[in-house]
Amino acid sequence: MKKIQILGTGCPKCQKLADIARGAAESLGGEYELEKVTDIQKIMSFGVMMTPALVVDGKVRLSGKVPSMDEMKRILSSDGA
Repeated sequence: MKKIQILGTGCPKCQKLADIARGAAESLGGEYELEKVTDIQKIMSFGVMMTPALVVDGKVRLSGKVPSMDEMKRILSSDGA
């Protein structure tokens, strides 16, 4: 099961990133857990300077932008390389 974390304070871009991540994960059909991380100290612990950010299985995969659905599917279907 993939662990997907959305790092952000709850702004509209953060919400859009969460929606896209959820939609991409569901369309890929795998099991996943989606968590929104809004605590600024936790966000900083990932070394992220810009939100929203996407963390997949503990690795920061995207920061400071909202990807397209296709780009999100590629991120979630890759092995983290």
